[in-house]
Amino acid sequence: MASYDRLRAGGSPRPLETGDTWWYAAVAGEAAGSFSTRVRTRTRRACLGAVLLLTVIYAGLVLTATGRRWGDAAVTGRRADPAAATLLREHPSLAGATTVSLVLGCVLLLATGLIRKRYALTGAAAGAVVTALAVTGLLQRYAPRPRLADTAGLATSGFPSAQSTLAVGIALGLVLVAPYRQRALAVGAATLWAVAVGAYTLAAGQHRPGDVIAAALVVLAVTSGLLAVIARRGKVRPGPRRGPALPGLPVTVPLALLALGGLGAGLWLLGDTLALPATAPYDPAELRLAHRCGQALAAGVVAATGLILLAVLRRVDVDGAPAAYRLGGPFVEAAGVPRDAELVGPFTEEHDHEIS
Repeated sequence: MASYDRLRAGGSPRPLETGDTWWYAAVAGEAAGSFSTRVRTRTRRACLGAVLLLTVIYAGLVLTATGRRWGDAAVTGRRADPAAATLLREHPSLAGATTVSLVLGCVLLLATGLIRKRYALTGAAAGAVVTALAVTGLLQRYAPRPRLADTAGLATSGFPSAQSTLAVGIALGLVLVAPYRQRALAVGAATLWAVAVGAYTLAAGQHRPGDVIAAALVVLAVTSGLLAVIARRGKVRPGPRRGPALPGLPVTVPLALLALGGLGAGLWLLGDTLALPATAPYDPAELRLAHRCGQALAAGVVAATGLILLAVLRRVDVDGAPAAYRLGGPFVEAAGVPRDAELVGPFTEEHDHEIS
């Protein structure tokens, strides 16, 4: 049996449809299927990697005494950091601006998809954000964590951060609704904004660094899983070689530098800040160092999630499935397919062709 006539799960050959020929089924169809398989494999690996890393972060920063002590030191250290304290004191309107920016981000995500008439993808992007928020709420409510006495001045348990989940969800959701050639620009700029939202929540003492890191990983896992489902249904196609890389350089280059610098500086400082004493009092310099270490790690992880998703979708267009190659001539007639329109293809309408 030829490759284009392979059996379906039910045991019968796939029926011919209008414009469906041996050439498209054997060549274009097979290429499209293998491309979808590669995209599905990459997105599934990204989803699995995000889940595994989220598990490691949860075990290390929530379930261990050292990780909780480091997170508490990062929250307390914001008071010993003059830069963060001065910024919050001189700009008290940042809290309201952050909330307004989240609302505008939601409007931008929905408006981009609706204006471009990508209704299904808009619904998928909104569903990914809602799913990520639901997972965040479930983790906040039901994830096991040690019972600790309330400590004055420290943020309550918020693993992961809902604000960061919404910000990163909006940023990564743009991969579904933004035009292919402007995708890197849109996602990169939105990811930089998500980094700023996470930095504010840390500076204001609303969340610990692990909460922001976990939020970014939750969104990456949910979005990658959704893209794997879209690829499984064959709703992806190869993008042109001259894609969104060049227009997105003004934001992807700073995003890459932020990811490398944040992760590098954070991991460099992490070894010193984990050696805090088991009980107070703490040295203010150590607390300030822990806060800056947490800020660097959180910024690096959030920036890396945007870059990872753009790398996974490199030269992948999710605007829709590839159009079937419609071939006219004797092949369509021999298959018994009725004519419903003028069909075009690489062969003429003459009946004396030989295929070697």
